[in-house]
Amino acid sequence: MRVFFIGFMGCGKTHWGRKLAAHLGYDFMDLDHILEAKAGMTIAEYFATHGEEAFRKLESSILKETAYPENVIVSTGGGLPCFFDNLDWMNANGKTLYIKLSPKSLADRLENAKTKRPLLQDKHDEELVMFIAGKLAEREGFYNRASYIVDGINLSVERLEDAVR
Repeated sequence: MRVFFIGFMGCGKTHWGRKLAAHLGYDFMDLDHILEAKAGMTIAEYFATHGEEAFRKLESSILKETAYPENVIVSTGGGLPCFFDNLDWMNANGKTLYIKLSPKSLADRLENAKTKRPLLQDKHDEELVMFIAGKLAEREGFYNRASYIVDGINLSVERLEDAVR
């Protein structure tokens, strides 16, 4: 089974993806890490050098051109499902799992990681919460089309396993 973890940055896609993959004996892949290896730079550097449009095109091509094992958990970038036909492609080639969190919960998690997150730089406190709320409003229509939706609060490997079985 292939499961693509989707959701806003900071929701725990990589953390929980690794844990669930280990628990199930599956492979784990992080598309952000694959992108950085292929680009030869961090996502923040790629954004700064080439802009968001070029980044989204590269991200989409990496999603679709990567060879996936039969049993794998894949962590994706927060915006990936919202561009081109990426969400439809993931649902056609596996299952998608949305880790859902409130804007405030996401802001609390992201407050100390802004240097690695190009969209969040220079945003603090309420401004950060409002930015996340706005982006979530744009993206949730995509996220809510996931095969599975789980609440990111008090998440456990067992709850994730129950969701995908």
